[in-house]
Amino acid sequence: MSLQAAHTWVALVHYPVYDRNHKVVATALTNLDLHDIARSVRTYNLAGYLIVHPVAAQRELASRIAGHWTGDRGAPGAPKNDFRRMAVERVQVVASLAGAAAFVAEAEGSQPTLISTAARPSPDARGYDDIRNSLSGPALLVLGTGWGLTEDALAACAYRLAPVEALRTTPTTADDPGYNHLSVRSACAIILDRLYGDRK
Repeated sequence: MSLQAAHTWVALVHYPVYDRNHKVVATALTNLDLHDIARSVRTYNLAGYLIVHPVAAQRELASRIAGHWTGDRGAPGAPKNDFRRMAVERVQVVASLAGAAAFVAEAEGSQPTLISTAARPSPDARGYDDIRNSLSGPALLVLGTGWGLTEDALAACAYRLAPVEALRTTPTTADDPGYNHLSVRSACAIILDRLYGDRK
């Protein structure tokens, strides 16, 4: 029994997330997040990548960017970069995390297990080997933008992965808690490699 890449989806959540002042906000879509996470999803042969945004204009923008590279309505991107098309073909756009879970459930034929990610430590966090080897069936890996998923969003997930962190050679202190601010694109690539990378 183990997680299978072919039945795992990634959701990039733009709301609800925190800003630097711990306020709940909706963040703006970025072109890099769309392209780079799609490329990681395709490289590790995951089922798909869902962009979660509550604002209709932002969802339309995401769809237009994806459509440019998949040849939607005769858009010119697909013939220019076949590798980009192969990645962006796996992008879907939804309005909410619940909508993302429903999309995956319909595509997979059963409810996915939601697995959250966060840079913030948690006593409930599970290791990568544990998650990879103890779960099966469809899964939705949930990543947050901004300063991370809200507590409500984290609570909606059945499991929480341990943070991606560097090996510390000295103890952290209140004055020096250690730098841990990877971009969501970098964190996603590391997480996917830990879960689905070649371990030989």
